[in-house]
Parts: sequence; structure tokens; C-alpha cells
Amino acid sequence: METKKNNIEEVITKAIKKIGGKKENELCKYLPMKSGGYMHHFTLRKMKYKQPSELSSIIERFVTNSDKPTIIAPKQRAARGSRKRRDHLNFTRMQLERMLNIARLAGDKEIITILSPKKSLATCKRELIQSIRHNKIEQELWNSYTETVQAHQMAASMEATSAAQN
Repeated sequence: METKKNNIEEVITKAIKKIGGKKENELCKYLPMKSGGYMHHFTLRKMKYKQPSELSSIIERFVTNSDKPTIIAPKQRAARGSRKRRDHLNFTRMQLERMLNIARLAGDKEIITILSPKKSLATCKRELIQSIRHNKIEQELWNSYTETVQAHQMAASMEATSAAQN
């Protein structure tokens, strides 16, 4: 076992000198992987102790016995942000207003409630009172008010339930 360790150390040292490097991690860029790209430095370290004969043959093949060792191109990876959810759409305020107006013209109440900005209970009350003073009936405003009241009642009942359990 000691001879294998000494042998791999010699092979690594020769290869580092040949590429003009200082650390063994610099060897990684010259060692191709079957999955594409070059060897990761963790893989190099793992192979050094668990598969020294295989690592030494790879180093000898691609670095030591090669006339001009070539740097392997890195493995193609997914672009940054590619793992973000695609089904979540971000709209500007103007776009939301336009869609809300289209929904109002179409009379689609469900879409109107989804696209309408969520308001506090105080704001809903204030706007509802103003609409009553101006003799305007806005179903959307009333729906918003009732949803907000229900949300507050639900939160209060959950709070009371958790307080009773403790």
C-alpha cells in the first residue's frame, strides 16, 4: 500500500512540474472525465487515496506521456437562474393595471380579485365609506372588504385556538 502511495505522489509531482504548476489541484484541468469537462479537485483527492493506480494511469496518459498536455474545457452547466420557477410571472404595475381593466371590461370577478392589490382593513373601510358617500356601488370593493374581514377573523380564531391549547 505504501508503494502505491509513494508511486502516486511521484506521478503527481512529475505531472505538476510538466504543466508548470505549484499545487496538485492545478492538474485537474488537464484530466478529462467521462461525464464531460475536467476532473473536480475533490475527485482527484478521493481517487488519490481510494484508486491510486487508476489516477496514476489517467495522469500518465493525459499529462506525463502527452507531448503537449491540453487544458480541458469545463463541463457545460445550467445558466444561473435557470432553476428559477418559470410559472411565476412578474408584471409591472402598468401591465397589472391594464390586465385589471381588461378583466373589469370582461366582467371576470375571479381574475379581478386575483389581480387586485391586497388592502388593509382600514383602507378597505375608508374606500368603502367614500364610495357610499359618492353614491357609487363597487362590488369589487365590497368583495375586498369581506375577504379582508374574513382573513382577520380567521387569524383571530387561530390565535385564540393556539392560546387555549397552551
